[in-house]
Amino acid sequence: MDLVFTEEEQSFRHAVRQFLRDHVQPEIRRKVIESRDLSRSEMVTWTRILNKKGWSVPHWPEEYGGTGWTPVQHYIFNEELQMYPVRGLPDFGATMVGPVIYTFGNEAQKKYYLPRIANAEDWWCQGFSEPGAGSDLASLQTRAVRDGDDYIVNGQKIWTTLAQYADWMFCLVRTNPDVKKQQGISFLLIDMKAPGVTVRPIQMIDGGHEVNEVFFDNVRVPIENLVGEENRGWDYAKFLLGNERVSIATVGVSKERIRRVRDLAAQTRVGEELLIDQSAFRRKVAALEIQLKALEVTQLRVVASQSKRQRGIQDPASAILKIKGSEIAQATSELLLDVVGPYALPALSKADLESDNNAPIGPDWAATIAPAYFNIRKVSIYGGSNEIQKNIIAKAILGL
Repeated sequence: MDLVFTEEEQSFRHAVRQFLRDHVQPEIRRKVIESRDLSRSEMVTWTRILNKKGWSVPHWPEEYGGTGWTPVQHYIFNEELQMYPVRGLPDFGATMVGPVIYTFGNEAQKKYYLPRIANAEDWWCQGFSEPGAGSDLASLQTRAVRDGDDYIVNGQKIWTTLAQYADWMFCLVRTNPDVKKQQGISFLLIDMKAPGVTVRPIQMIDGGHEVNEVFFDNVRVPIENLVGEENRGWDYAKFLLGNERVSIATVGVSKERIRRVRDLAAQTRVGEELLIDQSAFRRKVAALEIQLKALEVTQLRVVASQSKRQRGIQDPASAILKIKGSEIAQATSELLLDVVGPYALPALSKADLESDNNAPIGPDWAATIAPAYFNIRKVSIYGGSNEIQKNIIAKAILGL
């Protein structure tokens, strides 16, 4: 494969970069760099700016609003978004459920849901994990029993990211308990405002409210909300998770974080010496940059092979991207924590700050670094734990 981008590809990169400069508000960029939460309206606004340009769902087929870009252009676009950086709605709509709907859904589902996803009309969440079914997802127990033109859903989901904002959930449910566990699962679209849906927050180690428990108590879901065939949900989930694992590599995010590490280290003194001038620190940064370059080359190899693979069949190398991408993301967050040192205190809420007589000891932007470090511990678990990804590599790549 040729790792040198063509003139046309370089020109495309410059066009994307200029678009970001012209349309991203400096305040939004600053908040993303400092790992601060964006409001729902801020994320929706940016997604709609992209949609107006025709770029909110670039990876979709053109008939559903996609761009028709090459795999390399997709790679460049995502890298530029991550490095700028900026972000819109979470990936649950555009990257996860959207491709499932246009690949396996019926025409009515495509016509209704896909334009709404592209324009951020709906916020989606993912209903996969359960208290007894995380890495062993096929052991899920949430039941959906047919009752006339509805399914009656009962059960519980956990670690449901941003469910407190969601309008819809794409959910794996058990519709046949009498067959092999992977063969009795279906893929339902559930209205989060339906009677019987309860969302309960889980406070995370960083003090934030990002994930939730979701309970279903006799929730009626119309049969037209079944995607694809009944009891084929496991196949659709594997398709979806393949897309999620590729995106978890986040090479651009790690590049931006290393850039920030270097900038801050050039302003941080340890005794009489700048941190960036210490040989031990420079070796640590260089070692991480080498790993990141190896991950980038691996991702480019996956990109180069996409045109040769059947649609819906995921490259097993995406498991490598998931493992190394999550490990490098954690390592870069730890390096940033090393730079900031004791100033990286957990961010306090406005109420906490007003009730505390002690002023923060460091700059305001530093207070988000420790919570971000704690939050990133999760990336080696979601999207299929790294241990599960190693099993995939052993079987699909090494043939063990």
